[in-house]
Amino acid sequence: MPNEPLLSEAKRKLLEQMRRVGALAPSDVTGVQLPPRENPLPLSLSQEEVCRLEQTVGKLTPLHNESITIHRRGPCDPALLGRSLTEIVRRHEIWRTTYAQINERLAQIIHPAPESFPLAVSDLRNLPQSERDKAAVALATKDATLPFDLDQGPLVRARLITLRDAEHRISVTAHQSVVDGITVFDIFPMELTALYESFASGKPSPLPELKAQFADFACWQRRRVTGEAKESQIEYWQRKLGGELPVLRWPNGGARPSQQTYRGAMHAFTMPGGLARSLKDLGRRESATLFMVVLAGLFALLHRCTGQNDIIIGTLSPSGRKQNAFQRCIGYFLNPVPLRANVSRDSSFRSLLSQMREVTLGAISNDDVPLSMIAERLQVKPDPSRHSFFTVALSVAPDVASLPPGWGMTYMDVESGGARWDLYIELSDRAEGLLGRAQYNPDLFTPAAMAQTIEDFQHLLEKMATTQE
Repeated sequence: MPNEPLLSEAKRKLLEQMRRVGALAPSDVTGVQLPPRENPLPLSLSQEEVCRLEQTVGKLTPLHNESITIHRRGPCDPALLGRSLTEIVRRHEIWRTTYAQINERLAQIIHPAPESFPLAVSDLRNLPQSERDKAAVALATKDATLPFDLDQGPLVRARLITLRDAEHRISVTAHQSVVDGITVFDIFPMELTALYESFASGKPSPLPELKAQFADFACWQRRRVTGEAKESQIEYWQRKLGGELPVLRWPNGGARPSQQTYRGAMHAFTMPGGLARSLKDLGRRESATLFMVVLAGLFALLHRCTGQNDIIIGTLSPSGRKQNAFQRCIGYFLNPVPLRANVSRDSSFRSLLSQMREVTLGAISNDDVPLSMIAERLQVKPDPSRHSFFTVALSVAPDVASLPPGWGMTYMDVESGGARWDLYIELSDRAEGLLGRAQYNPDLFTPAAMAQTIEDFQHLLEKMATTQE
């Protein structure tokens, strides 16, 4: 979902729509009173959906394992790193939370802060230099493919991999229910590096204590998404998704398995920096975000691939991040939402982009209700072979945190072997260009077909960047 600032006109429309659906001010959020932390607490609505899906298909494949890599150039003391990770787990309750079935409902069980974090350490300096990178990827991949025990935890694991005296990788895998884009691109790398640098200098933690936790958000959301506020949002989705839902006939070749396999593979790519700048320039001229521009390109691509006009693409909306009280909390604040548009061969790019603004702003304003509530209201009949609303999803990653010298981060470096959708494309706007990861189901796409799809996507975006229509 777009995390870059919206332009003034778009922001004005967004704020007006949020007021109409009754979004609360930050002061209202911080006033939520919680029972003692030793008591079971509710899950957030979207967090519960993730865990329910995990209970259903998690044994087939680790579809909810998320991985990032923190890169360190310079010394990296395992003891200091472990101390830094332990402090993050102390600060953020969600990273010491497990789930339990209580009275037929899933609940969060928040555990006391541990004395230490179980950091795995692998030193590859005894291997020939030509083999170290491959061995590091193999270690990270093994960690990424191991399932998590939602009942026992922990739901985060980390490994320090030393390749050379001054070259290290910190491979982190977390369950989707405890992280989101802001967590992995901003909060976690910023806090980890700040803590390590401070501890290495003999100083205490420089981080202020949090005023709210993810459990506060879950309780606040459960109280907020009820009554008129809930009904208003569901009515919006009824208007957008009413009638027969379109089924995307793509990929066109071969039969779809009768049951979703949730298997996943990864295709990494980079789009040139010049293209990224042109797309952002186009967005500024048309009062649109980068997300809206690339979304228009993906709709156009799917229209060309299928000949269909009525298409739904999914995205991950950062619903809970609107509230100031929760913006620096680690946790899963995302909610998948369907974006429906009508595309024709005669559609101009400007008209398509206008649709993108409308559907994106509308979705952001009505992103508290989970898809299960919408499906129940619309009486959507489940199809075991595909997602009920969309099979293709897109997001633009948040900005990467500014890290101290000698530190960096990359994401989706290794394959977990799982995937929630047929195709999920995430783009990250970096100085070197648009870094992309396409997570796809290898039961539906070959590696060559996926590479060609991304190439076609880039060519279409290049054409759009120069269009005057």
